[in-house]
Amino acid sequence: MKRKIRKGDRVVVVSGNDKGTVGEVIRVIPDENRVVVQGVNLRKKHQAQTQSRGKTIPAGIIEFEAPIDISNVMLVDPKDGKPTRVRIEDKDGKPVRVTTRTNTAIDK
Repeated sequence: MKRKIRKGDRVVVVSGNDKGTVGEVIRVIPDENRVVVQGVNLRKKHQAQTQSRGKTIPAGIIEFEAPIDISNVMLVDPKDGKPTRVRIEDKDGKPVRVTTRTNTAIDK
């Protein structure tokens, strides 16, 4: 199945604590319908010092982006910079993502 949101897309958060935040998709987790967006849903983890394969990972508080549900983000339209829905059309036998707002093809 073709995904409407992919790694590297600019998206805007439409609900939750980070509503209105625009960021880039770092990772998509299709099995769980979740995405990781840069600078969104930041969490802190208290990490103990560990040693693995000769490398020492220092102790400290690590800040990282936690996944959010894919339904809480919308793709940013490349033409006008506003949130838009996406549909998939067939062009020359290949599926292409198209914005419903301005009918702009996202995949070239």
